[in-house]
Amino acid sequence: MPETYYTSNVFYVIGLMSGTSLDGLDIAYCKFEISNNENPKYEIIFAETIKYSNEIKQIFLDSEHVSGLVFALNDRKIGDFFGTEVKKFILKYSISRVDFVASHGHTIFHQIDKKLTVQLGHGANLAAACGLPVVCDFRTLDVALGGQGAPLVPIGDQLLFSDYFYCLNLGGIANISFQNQQNQRIAYDICPCNLPLNYLTKLLLKEYDDKGSLAANGTIKDEMLTKLNLLPFYTQNEPKSLGKEWFLHYFLPILEIDLHSIQDILATVCEHIAIQIGKQIKEHSKNLFITGGGAFNDFLVQRIKYYCPCKVIIPDEKVINFKEAIIFAWLGVLRWQNMTNTLQSVTGASADSVGGCVYLR
Repeated sequence: MPETYYTSNVFYVIGLMSGTSLDGLDIAYCKFEISNNENPKYEIIFAETIKYSNEIKQIFLDSEHVSGLVFALNDRKIGDFFGTEVKKFILKYSISRVDFVASHGHTIFHQIDKKLTVQLGHGANLAAACGLPVVCDFRTLDVALGGQGAPLVPIGDQLLFSDYFYCLNLGGIANISFQNQQNQRIAYDICPCNLPLNYLTKLLLKEYDDKGSLAANGTIKDEMLTKLNLLPFYTQNEPKSLGKEWFLHYFLPILEIDLHSIQDILATVCEHIAIQIGKQIKEHSKNLFITGGGAFNDFLVQRIKYYCPCKVIIPDEKVINFKEAIIFAWLGVLRWQNMTNTLQSVTGASADSVGGCVYLR
């Protein structure tokens, strides 16, 4: 459990999130009220997703293959971009108070066996571009302490969304958090989600499968489904996490992509995701809170409900879209107060930690 010795206080924070699905930069301006012996209260005041230009998308896609110098330049270019977008956001909504910006960055490398996790979006450049203090680089301390560096949202699930037993995020990677029988918060990545779904739909020149209509008209490929379900990652004990590298190396080759059968592959991947999620839901009397872009995929949600016979709750659109940006804003508040924001019960690190670098203006 994180410490509960909050002093009465109010924070106004801008949270930034950029996920593996490359949908865009999520910006959420949040108010947090924290006081002794109570869970914090939050409010999303303004929120917006800035769609990435082709140039920015290409930087993300190319950065795992470029030289060290180009990578460092890309890191600073994305920091400048994030900071400029924050400044535009503040002007657009006439925001008068921001205590600091909390940025996740955009993950390029996540190779836990090498104790490596790297996100683009240099904090110093971000701070210089927007003129505000910045908290960033939330994952690296946990990884240095032997942890997975992910998922980081569970401490937010525990404190901001405590009405829900299971918190499921359907982002590029599907992950889940909940209290175990020892009343510890645990969380882990389940399987790829929007990462393969968006990869497939882009082959049809579509950004995403709107409401899952393409998958709904496909036919499940049984042999492919069996191969996906037999991937060794699924038998590993938590804590465990996934990255884009795992998707490209292990998951993608199984799909045997043929442009004439994209709908069938989409249907198969949706079924796979639903099966893997269903295996995690052991308390059928509890509720399941679903957020992330996948919550808009009606077909996927329908298949998840089939394998998860519990009460499924899907919140309003703003929470679906911006939950991770909200939670990284909250992680920033904890870091700002030098309080635990990363739980060893979740990541498997040798200790809880106060993760994040601070750049002051």
